[in-house]
Amino acid sequence: MSATIPGPDGRPRCRWCGAAPEFFAYHDAEWGFPVGDDQRLFEKLCLEAFQSGLSWRTILAKRENFRAAFHGFAIDRVAAFTDDDVARLLTDAGIVRHRGKIEAVINNARRAQELIAAEGSLAAYVWRFEPDLATRPPPQSATTSAESVAMSKDLKKRGWAFVGPTTVFAFMQAMGLINDHADGCAIRAEAERARAAFTRPTR
Repeated sequence: MSATIPGPDGRPRCRWCGAAPEFFAYHDAEWGFPVGDDQRLFEKLCLEAFQSGLSWRTILAKRENFRAAFHGFAIDRVAAFTDDDVARLLTDAGIVRHRGKIEAVINNARRAQELIAAEGSLAAYVWRFEPDLATRPPPQSATTSAESVAMSKDLKKRGWAFVGPTTVFAFMQAMGLINDHADGCAIRAEAERARAAFTRPTR
């Protein structure tokens, strides 16, 4: 089976785009492109946690609702959430109403504050786990990596929740720490150019 399928413009795209029409725009403009903004990185870690046990299509369809419910995933604002906010979110039909995941987001915002205070930024911390290109497995051949296992283990040690190795690997794929676009995908070269031009954050 080919790793790609024709996109709306006839150019090949990663096969997973065929699961839903809305995946093409996400794939072409976001997935695999490097991100150095703390708020976007935190949002993606939270959304990957909400996806656990569900499909990305479900989360993507609700993404704007999640952003509204969690104030754009602004770390300091989410860290200040109280039990009243948990109660509010559990009645919000626009998001995934899972108490454990909601409480994990609030906990992780507080842990993110601590991490930023210690490391300078969430981005600087995350990008330290970028794998060496020489050790990368072939595109879309793995669901975890040594780096995702290491980041997961370290985040858990810091008190984060819902950050297992598979969740972290999906986060790394999406945020451009690796270019996991399939060989032959029309967007692979674009993502690689963006990665080459990206300045890795150090603080």
